[in-house]
Amino acid sequence: MPASHLPSDVLDRLQSKTPLLWLNEAQGTPLPEGHPPLELIEQAQARMSRCAPLLAVLFPELAESGGHIESDLEPSPVLKQMLGFATPDDSAWFLKRDDALPVAGSIKARGGFHEVLAIAEKIALDESLLATNGDRLVLASPAAKALFSQYSVAVGSTGNLGLSIGIMAAALGFDAVVHMSADAKEWKKARLRARGVRVVEHEGDYAEAVAAGRAQAQALPRSHFVDDERSDLLFFGYAASASHLASQLTNAGRRVDASSPLFVYLPCGVGGAPGGITYGLKALFGDHVHCFFAEPTASPCMLVQLASGVDAPVSVYDIGLDNRTDADGLAVGQASHLVAPLMASQLAGVFTVDDDELFLNLHALNASMGAQVEPSAAAGVRGPQWLCNSADGIGYTRKHGLDMRRATHVIWSTGGSLVPADALEAFQQRANALAQQAGRAFHAD
Repeated sequence: MPASHLPSDVLDRLQSKTPLLWLNEAQGTPLPEGHPPLELIEQAQARMSRCAPLLAVLFPELAESGGHIESDLEPSPVLKQMLGFATPDDSAWFLKRDDALPVAGSIKARGGFHEVLAIAEKIALDESLLATNGDRLVLASPAAKALFSQYSVAVGSTGNLGLSIGIMAAALGFDAVVHMSADAKEWKKARLRARGVRVVEHEGDYAEAVAAGRAQAQALPRSHFVDDERSDLLFFGYAASASHLASQLTNAGRRVDASSPLFVYLPCGVGGAPGGITYGLKALFGDHVHCFFAEPTASPCMLVQLASGVDAPVSVYDIGLDNRTDADGLAVGQASHLVAPLMASQLAGVFTVDDDELFLNLHALNASMGAQVEPSAAAGVRGPQWLCNSADGIGYTRKHGLDMRRATHVIWSTGGSLVPADALEAFQQRANALAQQAGRAFHAD
């Protein structure tokens, strides 16, 4: 029984859905043999750069950025103070605003756009429509659209990955198909259909939608299935974001070295996006960056997989959890087969958050910064508190000799800008009510 591989104290807290910080004792061990080569990060960066003019043509929203898919890194001193870190020191908090990424409105734009562009380039090169060093604007030509219409691009998703893949594939002229699970939001399905994407609905959870979509795509000629659980192209699309974050930190006057550690807190579903970002950051900063995933108490799939210490897949269902959470983008029962072995070497740890805490985090983000995100995007907000105020977190920082007075904390916000206004308002109403009940209502001065 897989549950027997988990330490009893960890298993007890997981099964009772008690929030916890789990520390990865295997961090720093060698990456598994045959791990994806780091050069693929540079290749992904180069692809997104050469395709930027194409993206600016396809999406008017990207004209101002020249077609580059990037988000702001916003200083968060008020959030820091609101959450109890009022003591003057040289530490700094930032919110990474992937919730406001243009076009797709979430972190999934990074990996999703990259994979679809890679598919389009390969087809165009194979069909002699594009030269190796040719102008990628040809991919928006009538000839390219006629070519791409003969191919389908499919994905299984609870929503945000489906939005990024569907929007990008449809814009290029592919037959775009998104297989969605029962817990996917209706507004996401409607938005996809409005972009000309075919939405196929499945009973069951994320894993069942992925399995059904994969099987259907494999049965069709000229069909490419974007596999969030196994895709190198998605993974390195996310990893490519690390270099821009490094530039943003430099511009903000923040060093990352032995005396000035970097902590990054990333919401985790199946693991592709946070895993890719972690892989990219570790390639740049090595031991000076400490990445932590945030998972719902009902769906801690990466924690369960890594804490079990086994290579065989382990699901949250194996330990009696129901995988039901308001953080629909994080409602995943089993971690990525590609990412989990890599994170066993690189991830510092995982902390879990219950649904009420997600909405209290929403309240804090809105009160301190005016940020309006979806619940899953707020999962990482309490990361600094786990590291600085819990016994396990303090033990971690002491073990690694980290000076938290000079630390930089980056809370990665992953989605929300495309959420309809009425849904955002409902989120905030629930968040405000919970904050009042808990006596934790904040008001920015």
